[in-house]
Amino acid sequence: MSTKVKDMVILAFLTAILLVGQVGMAFLHNIEVVSLLIIIYTLLFRKKVFYIIYIFAFLEGMIYGFGIWWFMYLYVWTILAVITMICSKNDSPVMWSIISGAFGLGFGFLCSFPYFVISGVGGGIAYWISGIPSDILHCVGNVVITLLLFKPVYGVLSKLTSRYYQRAVTHS
Repeated sequence: MSTKVKDMVILAFLTAILLVGQVGMAFLHNIEVVSLLIIIYTLLFRKKVFYIIYIFAFLEGMIYGFGIWWFMYLYVWTILAVITMICSKNDSPVMWSIISGAFGLGFGFLCSFPYFVISGVGGGIAYWISGIPSDILHCVGNVVITLLLFKPVYGVLSKLTSRYYQRAVTHS
């Protein structure tokens, strides 16, 4: 199997995990594993994470419909991946939980951009401010989930992918 095909299979599998994690936790308001997984995927796969992000967003649009929120997902998760790339030298779960928490807190602001365009400054500010309680919950959830799960999930995924790629190289 070629390296490109192996990459596609791995990226598709990771996208599926991301989607199952999001859909499976959808009943918990603003408590999610997507932020954590995008951070970890970015650390492990660098620019290839953008394939995961955009396919994930497309699949969510297929499930929930394509509304204004869908356009937000195209850039909001991209911003998290870029921040992760900038900070990728650090391996502290505490630092990643702070970044994940700050991202959760700023999520509503980032999502308000289309409303500034559609509804003007007042509409954008109203959208952002009305979501602050949800953003606080999102922040706390991201901090706790990242503190608890960063090391084990990163460890497992890093071992699995390094073994897979190592085998792929030795058998090619």
